[in-house]
Amino acid sequence: MFLSNASPHPDLAVGLRECRGAFRSVALFSGVVNLLMLAGPLYMLQIYDRVLSSKSVPTLVALSVFLVGAYAFQGALDLLRSRVVARAAALLDQRLALTVHGAVIRLAISDRHQGAAPQPVRDLDQIRNFLTSAGPIAIVDLPWLPVFLAICFLIHPWLGLVATVAAIILFMITLQTERASRAPARLAAQDAGMRSAMIEAGRHGSETVVAMGMAGVLAQRWAEVNNRYLERIGRMTDAVSSYVSVSKVLRLALQSAVLGLGAYLVLRQELTAGAMIAASIMMSRALAPIETAIANWRTFVAARQSITRLSDALVRAQPRSAATALPKPARSLDAEQVMVMAPGSATPIVANIHFSLKAGEALGIIGPSGAGKTSLARTLLGIWPAAKGTIRLDGAALDQWDSELLGQHVGFVAQTVELFEGTISENIARMRIAPDSDTVLRAARAAGAHDMILRLAKGYDAKVGEGGEALSGGQRQRIALARALYGNPFLVILDEPNSNLDNEGVVALRQAIVDLRARGSIVILIAHRPSLLETCDKLLLLGLDGLPALGPRDEILRKIMPRSALAPPAYNLKVVSDTTDGGRK
Repeated sequence: MFLSNASPHPDLAVGLRECRGAFRSVALFSGVVNLLMLAGPLYMLQIYDRVLSSKSVPTLVALSVFLVGAYAFQGALDLLRSRVVARAAALLDQRLALTVHGAVIRLAISDRHQGAAPQPVRDLDQIRNFLTSAGPIAIVDLPWLPVFLAICFLIHPWLGLVATVAAIILFMITLQTERASRAPARLAAQDAGMRSAMIEAGRHGSETVVAMGMAGVLAQRWAEVNNRYLERIGRMTDAVSSYVSVSKVLRLALQSAVLGLGAYLVLRQELTAGAMIAASIMMSRALAPIETAIANWRTFVAARQSITRLSDALVRAQPRSAATALPKPARSLDAEQVMVMAPGSATPIVANIHFSLKAGEALGIIGPSGAGKTSLARTLLGIWPAAKGTIRLDGAALDQWDSELLGQHVGFVAQTVELFEGTISENIARMRIAPDSDTVLRAARAAGAHDMILRLAKGYDAKVGEGGEALSGGQRQRIALARALYGNPFLVILDEPNSNLDNEGVVALRQAIVDLRARGSIVILIAHRPSLLETCDKLLLLGLDGLPALGPRDEILRKIMPRSALAPPAYNLKVVSDTTDGGRK
């Protein structure tokens, strides 16, 4: 297709090929439409050269009826090709919607560049918007330019020469527009992504921003990026609009020149008045697609950049998939000399992680802030790939599992709980379209959240609001635990799941861990409170002399706790890695 100058991602390539097929139909319609464009010049030619000289009213009526019919047919075909283009753009969007949505989710994990995650959605919107603009139709009409120029030559060689020179000049202006807008468009797109990322960060942290008086400082930072974005957009707009104005003035001047030259030829009796008018209209029609293409060049450049970015994003966010569906895990979880690094980083966060857990066992992970506890949890879940070593579930490495199928056997409560717009029932059911009520109730009861949910207005059908804003922190955490337990997962990883819980919630959490172990699940718990660590068989201590320490719970606790069992753990330990990577917890 005219937008792509390289081989795009396979899914994107399929969508563009389908659009190319639709544009073949549009090109066919455009051929008929352009032929019907000849009706106007022919009408003028006949009016001036035949009707006025013969004063024949029947001829005038017949020609007018023919013209009205041609214009009506042309209008119908023009409407039809516009609708075909709109349907093709919508089909492209529908074909890529799920792929792009998945890419956004995966990029949020793997790409640390600001604004990278939502960019594929913006790129797809940009491509669709260009396809439904006047630009593609003008490009499809361009092949008919030689036809109109040839007709001008047939009317008179001098008129054809002037029209050809005008077309060449406008084509050169188009090339210059491309060169002048390429760099500003690329830089403006980068700044646009940064603007969006800064706004989103401020929106998520709005309470902190207002409470600590950070709004003014953040506004200044955003204004700097915004001003730079506006400057680059302004430079690109100035370049494109300048060439648009030049092309418009030039077309009008050349059209007038054709009239003047035609009048001169009429005076020399080398041309009729009707042919003069027809040639002027013909040249205007020949140059119109070039002028439209220049006017829409900004959206054309943006769409081409969007295709390149979207293709690159889809390649980087390629989902992990496996050809063979493995049976539900039920035996073990093994970490074999695992090293963890954040995506895009070359600095290890934790290394030499080696342990083996059997069904029904629980492992606690402890250590000071920054030791990499949350980063290790991400790697155990397959969110981050292991930089070195292998993680096996029932003997199969995580990359042998289909990511969607593996997720059905995993429960996870993140350190920062995120709920999704919908009801409590839908959130517990992991946002399934038609959640099974019995399974939802079992998960809520297993998490000890059933009574708490019933006390809410509308109970399980209560809306949680965006991000769970309608609920307290403790309520969100207990619903997240119920979501983690939905479907009786084999592996459950809890990252500080008691940080917002009251005593009732802590008791329910402890009982949930006991029940999970009793039914053969493996539990990995990241926690600071000794009361929760009592539910674990083993502890993994990160940050002790640069090496992880693994052993029975009581043995590890004796190394880090004061003699008083009531005192909190003294996590004044050396961090495994001194990296300040933002992904470490």
